[in-house]
Amino acid sequence: MDILLARTEISAKPKKINVDKLKEELTKCNDKLFYFDKENSHKDMMSLIDTFEDDNYTVHFREIKFGLEEDAYMYELHVL
Repeated sequence: MDILLARTEISAKPKKINVDKLKEELTKCNDKLFYFDKENSHKDMMSLIDTFEDDNYTVHFREIKFGLEEDAYMYELHVL
């Protein structure tokens, strides 16, 4: 499954990453913060959380607002 990482600039396009690459990063350290773009569907985010929880990780998920506009947000996933 591919998922979109958070943009570094508002005008930039989000980059895709594979879940396997995310899991590789978790093998390097025990906990990691990931930031994902608002274009990811909520269903995809829940599926990603289930994937990590199936591998016995604890996952904390939230939406982060960074502006006053309704669509100025990103997803944060803290995997332990």
